[in-house]
Amino acid sequence: MALELYRLDGCPYCAKVETKLDELDIDYEQHEVPSSRAERDEVKEVSGQAGVPVLVDEENGVEGMPESDDIVDYLDEQYGS
Repeated sequence: MALELYRLDGCPYCAKVETKLDELDIDYEQHEVPSSRAERDEVKEVSGQAGVPVLVDEENGVEGMPESDDIVDYLDEQYGS
């Protein structure tokens, strides 16, 4: 499984997604993004915007999903029991 999560320390929305990933026991790679939105070029390339969290799930064609609620719903649908 090759999930990637773009995240920022102290971000409650990122923590919400990480909690769901942990609940589902999913391995993922973390990418720590700069706190300055202006420096988040990598996130912008992946998702078209600078907010975090952003999830990438290449195996399932997800190239940069923003919005924590959408990510949590997706993880439940895709990987939940």
